[in-house]
Amino acid sequence: MSSSTSYNPAEDLVDRIVGLDAAGQGSATHALRHQRDKVAAATQGSYDALFDPALPGLSLRERLLVALYACRLTPAPELAAHYRERLQAEGTEAGLIEAVAGGTAQGAGDARLQALLTFTRTLIERPVEGDRVAVQALPAAGVATPAVVALSQLIAFLSYQTRLAAGLKAMKSLEAGA
Repeated sequence: MSSSTSYNPAEDLVDRIVGLDAAGQGSATHALRHQRDKVAAATQGSYDALFDPALPGLSLRERLLVALYACRLTPAPELAAHYRERLQAEGTEAGLIEAVAGGTAQGAGDARLQALLTFTRTLIERPVEGDRVAVQALPAAGVATPAVVALSQLIAFLSYQTRLAAGLKAMKSLEAGA
């Protein structure tokens, strides 16, 4: 997945979350991450595309809530804080943000949102259970097939993003301790 805009390292979310932004550009961890800049650009491009307000099927609010929930479950606190801030900037109700950030899908919005969050939890915590039954619960809650595909792509990206950030944080910590 790529974005139509060009990659700007100063706006790289993973670098910012890990602390590899301008202050960390001289580090070995930053150099390793950017050894193949096209990978960093593709990661940022995927983020930009998946959270493009014009992306059809799932609302931006739904995608951000799924992201917050996935980061809460993983856990990835820095990324969760990022998605929480984006939800607040979008004007999402504070109670809904708190329910999702608290790790609960029950009582978090309508049946559609609950189905999205339940599917997210399944794929994050028990991916082997992300079977036909789990997928079929989504259309039953009003999620169209293209949106189910987009949701699955989003959750896969979030799994990658959280693991990338965790790995880079560990490398940065080792580098600092050396």
